[in-house]
Amino acid sequence: MPASPRPRVLLLFGGRSSEHSVSCVTAASVMKAIDRQKYDVIPVGITKTGQWTLVDSDPGEWTLASGRRPEVEAGASQLHLTDGEAGDEISVAKESRLISGANGEIKDLGRVDVVFPLLHGPFGEDGTLQGMLELADLPYVGAGVASSAIGMDKHYMKVVFEAAGFQIGPYAVITDKQWRRDPAAALEGANGLELPLFVKPARAGSSMGITRVDDREQLREAVEAAREHDPKVVIEQGIIGREIECGVLEGRGEQLPRASFPGEISVSNEGHTFYDFEAKYVDDSAALSCPADLPEEAQQAIRRLAVAAFDAVGAEGLARVDFFYTSEGQWVINEINTMPGFTPNSMYPQMWAKTGIEYSELIDELIALALERPLGLR
Repeated sequence: MPASPRPRVLLLFGGRSSEHSVSCVTAASVMKAIDRQKYDVIPVGITKTGQWTLVDSDPGEWTLASGRRPEVEAGASQLHLTDGEAGDEISVAKESRLISGANGEIKDLGRVDVVFPLLHGPFGEDGTLQGMLELADLPYVGAGVASSAIGMDKHYMKVVFEAAGFQIGPYAVITDKQWRRDPAAALEGANGLELPLFVKPARAGSSMGITRVDDREQLREAVEAAREHDPKVVIEQGIIGREIECGVLEGRGEQLPRASFPGEISVSNEGHTFYDFEAKYVDDSAALSCPADLPEEAQQAIRRLAVAAFDAVGAEGLARVDFFYTSEGQWVINEINTMPGFTPNSMYPQMWAKTGIEYSELIDELIALALERPLGLR
């Protein structure tokens, strides 16, 4: 490809997790909104088996409009990041390049200046991809290795937040070995939790594999459903309170992280017992109120807490922090998402739009933050 003075952005999506299709939908939105006069965009999809392939840059190929969930298909060639020497493995490099290999032929697709990983779930949002990009000395949008791993694992996330002084809800954890060794004994850890319970895969998002349990007889089946997505399962006691979210955007240079206006989700479809995948992406039953209807003091409190949560896990770039606001005026932290849903209709971009940063501007800011960030330890 001919040399270009514009930054070359590798837009990476798809992936090996159960959130593959969500990632594709997100990529379609970014492809449509990114400033092509400012950036050269290289769309690269990762199949469900892990193959990297150059894909169609038409956003229409990756939406839910057809009624099907989009999926990256394997291409004729496989793509690799190298230091510019054909055939080399990924290595620390002064200039990373994208190499295409097919039928024994190697083609240099040019340099890569920054990666925008629109990947959700394991093998994309959990620090594994971030570690590879760190080894390649390649800037990327979003959180680093440790913060991505902490943000992905609902168990360790709670450990970190509790250590940082946040109020968290009661919960229990069931590991794969505990379940395989003695399921009945594993379930005993949830005996002290009050109904309703929410059973979740420890390392999944987009409400995949989550079950609300109102009868303890349902608990074993709910754990099995969660284990279809992750062998490690978290059981949370339901919290009585309003669900309030806040977006955080890293500050430039030495500036502090910025917090959006808080938002509140309401789900109008009575078929949803919680904010599940269908409500998020399919049937338009969810609505966002932003700023949330809260006293000014409470709004300022959640914005401070969201920034503190961002710092507690060492996040970078962006994150959405979710809280419960109880009738006693207490804030109970639920989770942090270091690569939140990022379509224009997703809560993170919507909250920033209400705060004054539109979608295309938000994309631009995230790329600028990634290019500004120093490589290596920081």
